[in-house]
Amino acid sequence: MWTTPISPFLHRGAAAFGFVAGLGLLAACNTAGDVQNPFTGVTSAFNAPDSQRGAVELAVKSEFPAILSQIDAGGGPALTAAFDAAGVPPQDRPARIIQLQRDAGIYASNPGALSSALLVWGG
Repeated sequence: MWTTPISPFLHRGAAAFGFVAGLGLLAACNTAGDVQNPFTGVTSAFNAPDSQRGAVELAVKSEFPAILSQIDAGGGPALTAAFDAAGVPPQDRPARIIQLQRDAGIYASNPGALSSALLVWGG
């Protein structure tokens, strides 16, 4: 059948794709241990100082229901305090609120995910 000669090429193509994808993932890492999104160039704050991480978690977990309602409302003091603790630049906050509103299902029952998102967006 005519597909028999093609199948070795398909196998090689899959292996090459895996190799290229692996290189892309490797390129997304830097020597500091941060992870950089290869599409946006944003470096995540997985290595945020313990004091900053603790401040963000405290701000989010202590006011979690209020923060969720303020995300729906487009802002408020508890959400502002969480943004401040994470170091999210004020000019970025309107766009981040829209992202939080769009992904509300992710954060509705997971304050840890919300804290991590804020840390990634912060400085």
